[in-house]
Amino acid sequence: MPQPTVVVDTGPIIALLDAGEAHHDWARRAFDDLRPPLLTCEAVLSEAAFLLRRAGADSSLPLALVERGVLSIAAGCASSDDARAVGRLMRRYANVPMSFADACLVRIVETTPNASVMTLDRDFRIYRSASRRVIPLLMPAS
Repeated sequence: MPQPTVVVDTGPIIALLDAGEAHHDWARRAFDDLRPPLLTCEAVLSEAAFLLRRAGADSSLPLALVERGVLSIAAGCASSDDARAVGRLMRRYANVPMSFADACLVRIVETTPNASVMTLDRDFRIYRSASRRVIPLLMPAS
């Protein structure tokens, strides 16, 4: 079986870049153990940059991961079909509520064979792909 494609959420990026984060050691080990590039989307990079800036850190650090080839930007909402799918996901999970970034990541999983999501967000345990399949997750043990 081929190695899964890992799709990265905001939480693990912040945890990797901020040694003070509770899951920093887990994130370091996870990123070290996985073969790059890992996929993410522009919405996740935007969230990560915003959160880092709010914490007083360098908001360009997430982009440095792209520059170094650790992360690759996938098209989560590039076409009108993707936009419809993302909107449908956000409406389906409005009670959670599902963020735009989370919806883009689920869309990437739907369009990428053998994909899993690296996240700290427990909402991903609720989300399902279009075929209603459980999304494989990489999360710290809790």
